[in-house]
Amino acid sequence: MAQFDITLAGEITIDLLMYGLPEELPVEREFLATSMALTLGGSSAITAHNLAVLGSRIGFIPQLGADPFTDLCLQPLLRAGVDLSHAVAPKPEIGTGLTVLLQHERSRRALTYSGTISDLRYEDLDLAYLASGRHFHLSSFFLQRGLRNDVPKLLATMRRAGLTTSLDTNDDPANLWEGPIAETLTHLDILMPNEREACRLANESNLDDAINKLSEMIPMLVIKRGAAGALVMHGGLRYEAPGHHTEVIDVIGAGDSFNAGFLHAFVHGAGLRDCLALGNACGAYSTTASGGTQAFSMPQRMQEFFESLGVVGQIVS
Repeated sequence: MAQFDITLAGEITIDLLMYGLPEELPVEREFLATSMALTLGGSSAITAHNLAVLGSRIGFIPQLGADPFTDLCLQPLLRAGVDLSHAVAPKPEIGTGLTVLLQHERSRRALTYSGTISDLRYEDLDLAYLASGRHFHLSSFFLQRGLRNDVPKLLATMRRAGLTTSLDTNDDPANLWEGPIAETLTHLDILMPNEREACRLANESNLDDAINKLSEMIPMLVIKRGAAGALVMHGGLRYEAPGHHTEVIDVIGAGDSFNAGFLHAFVHGAGLRDCLALGNACGAYSTTASGGTQAFSMPQRMQEFFESLGVVGQIVS
């Protein structure tokens, strides 16, 4: 029996969120936020945390930072039950990644110090540990600059070990969409972009054209569409599921939470419609609290939310 259901390698960061800021921020002025939150961030860490809360056995290799912020990141992961026994020890003068998110009424700004995000490297990874799962997931392809060029090799190694693989590239801050993307896709079972990312990855301006191109390259294409829900292309068939309306605090980590729900259902043998249902429920639930993991720190509230949507039974442990 595999030691883990899902293994991950990637980033842990701190998200500093400030709410209620005006749309315009002229220089040399001081503006007051109406509220703030300091939460666990990083697509990899959010996905790992929420998978563990759902009941999957999770092994996670992050690069630790040489500062107190790392402890703030590790505490919620450990409470959720994520195994961090093979986390990479801090490297000199490399601080924990940090993103400051300025939440406006109609938009947001994100400012990131990459730190440990870009410092994890292939040679840091215990490949036998990662291969002790049934499925391997990777996030933040473009942010993980130290690992990016070796991602095809990493995914190929996991597949040779018998794992299925998935990737959420997330956005490219440089907006270049370069690197070994084409080779990476050949080693994937599941690709999980949002609409904009799908178009950029396919180099198409039209979503349907992007779907057609990518679905010819990937066994399973999962596209997140925000409030509109999500869709899956698999085996020449298209599956769609609508989103859910909630009282939104913010949408930070909603896509990562969708990934957690979808992959949790997938590795436990659920059909694609149930995978979509749990993914959409997790994405929606994430928006009801600050950041990407705060809502998932309240499991009873989460269960009640899922039941209100009719998402019950074997796909939620």
